[in-house]
Order: sequence, then C-alpha cells, then structure tokens
Amino acid sequence: MHSYRTGYVRLPDLEEEWQQATAKQLGQLKLLSKYSNYSVLVLDEWLLDPPAGGFLKFIFELMERRYDASTTIFCTQYKQSDWHARLGAGALADAIKDRIVHHTIWVETGGFNMRESIAQAEQ
Repeated sequence: MHSYRTGYVRLPDLEEEWQQATAKQLGQLKLLSKYSNYSVLVLDEWLLDPPAGGFLKFIFELMERRYDASTTIFCTQYKQSDWHARLGAGALADAIKDRIVHHTIWVETGGFNMRESIAQAEQ
C-alpha cells in the first residue's frame, strides 16, 4: 500500500503565509520546505491575483523544488495561455511556466461551475 503526503492551499492563503514567514528568521525557507515536501500539492485559485515581487520568486523556488519530483495540481479559472501574462510576462514568468508545462497532463473542465451545479441540484 502506497501513502502519499498531500497538501492543499489556496494561492491567496499561501501568499499570506509567505508574508508572515518573511518576518521570521528562516521562515521563508521553512515554508518552502513545507510545501516542497508534499507528494501531491493542490494549488487552488491559481493566479486569481497575479503574484509579484518576492512572492513570485517564492513560487519560482517552489516550482523548481517540485519539478520532476512530485505532483502539483493547479486549479484555476484561467487558460494556460493566460498564465504567462498573469505571472508578470518576464523572465521569471518564463522560468515558472517552463517548470510547470513539461511532464504535464492538462484537464480542461470548460465552463463547468461546481458551486452553480450544486446550487441547482439543491433547488
């Protein structure tokens, strides 16, 4: 029997955790280690708010550590073609996308909205 250590975090919550970690000695390193070590990491609301500055660098480091070593699931409302612009469209955006798009399986759900579907079923 295999066991997988799995984590889930909304990207806005991860950014808040990162901001708090920046105030602590080795806080960013510990946070990076925490999210790097999950076998499966679910990042919900991916790029809901475009990351910038130090948090964008944190995302790069996280993707670098997870690349080709573990599974990351991105839940987002944005098409993959929009990610580069939402990541700032610079060299760091290129580097982050490069670590995501290789060895990737894309599952597009189209315009399906789970909350809307559940609300209709409950009526």
